[in-house]
Amino acid sequence: MQKAWRIFKRTVLVLFFSHLIYMLLCKWIDPPITLTQVGSVLHGYGLKRDYVNLDEMSSNIKLAVMASEDQLFPEHSGFDMKSIEKAIRFNEKHPNRRRGASTISQQVAKNVFLWQGGGFLRKGLEAYFTFIIEKLWSKRRILEMYLNVAEMGKGIFGIEAAAKAYFNKSAKNLTRAEAAKIAASLPNPKLYTVKPISRRVLERYDDIMRQMNNIEGDPDIQALIK
Repeated sequence: MQKAWRIFKRTVLVLFFSHLIYMLLCKWIDPPITLTQVGSVLHGYGLKRDYVNLDEMSSNIKLAVMASEDQLFPEHSGFDMKSIEKAIRFNEKHPNRRRGASTISQQVAKNVFLWQGGGFLRKGLEAYFTFIIEKLWSKRRILEMYLNVAEMGKGIFGIEAAAKAYFNKSAKNLTRAEAAKIAASLPNPKLYTVKPISRRVLERYDDIMRQMNNIEGDPDIQALIK
């Protein structure tokens, strides 16, 4: 029994320090593959991706995803408590409709280290990983990772692959309108398609363009999109 307990403790310690080392390494290197990408291959969607540095991405797409997904990204420490409270109140009033409040940091934690879907276990781990990457990584690295690993269509991961698939160009050359359309698909990229453009993307597109104009002048936003 004591031997089994020692083996268990060693295993736990190895796993604990291994994941911390991996998270630290991801501050500089891109993940070789994620669980979501594995799932895409297994479901027959394939895997199209091409990691690029943040400097190789258009300022328009950086602005668009913050306008669409997380306008307080430069300021918060991983969690947007006001949005979480609003989402809880909305979901209580509308049990058949769900509103999320995940920040870009939380989505990176899920996309890089975890799996899709809900559940208390996944949500708890997501909070843990979000806290750690906010401590270990810079905001620029979190944004860069988000734009490289986020699913942006069936089998399409990251902004470089999305830009090539939808507009036949590199991510650094995306226009404001093109960036807004891709950002509009992010809540459900398999359903909210950019090409052919879905009704939901068209509905969200105009609002994202307005929000881009609203937040663009913020100094903290400017520091991230340059």
